[in-house]
Amino acid sequence: MSPSLTIRPALPEDIAEISKLHARVFGPGRFARSAYRVREGKGHLSRFCLVASLGREIIASIRTTEISIGGKKGAVLLGPVAVDDTHRSNGLGRQLIAAALDATRTAGAKLIVLVGDEPYYGRFGFKTVPMGQIVFPGPVNPQRILACELQPESLAEFRGLIVAEPPAKKPA
Repeated sequence: MSPSLTIRPALPEDIAEISKLHARVFGPGRFARSAYRVREGKGHLSRFCLVASLGREIIASIRTTEISIGGKKGAVLLGPVAVDDTHRSNGLGRQLIAAALDATRTAGAKLIVLVGDEPYYGRFGFKTVPMGQIVFPGPVNPQRILACELQPESLAEFRGLIVAEPPAKKPA
């Protein structure tokens, strides 16, 4: 009997396996990615990070970081999304993104931001942020900064530099 796929919240004991997955998927250049730079020194997991596993093997993950933008809280940075090469094209990335959007929306976040390609992320409601409205630490192509409004018209409330917030405690 083969193990079944499970999508669940990431746990502290998953950090080592998530790190190995990221090393396989993104290689040594992963630390230069904007999401890593934002999250630097603020902890590995937020309450919205998820993993997909087959039995005990983590085959995909989505990282999220609670952020403030220009000092305003209520936003989340999504990324990176990592899927093991042997499980690509099975829809795991889509499932993890949808689950992360649902979790952040349910928790009351107003906006979720990422750096990515609009043709892919547009199907989830992400749109290009107006040039200069949201700024990442370090170099980022501003045309690849995307946002999904989890509450209507919320993008207009956020302007400025993205800064990671310490991870909030998961509700008991």
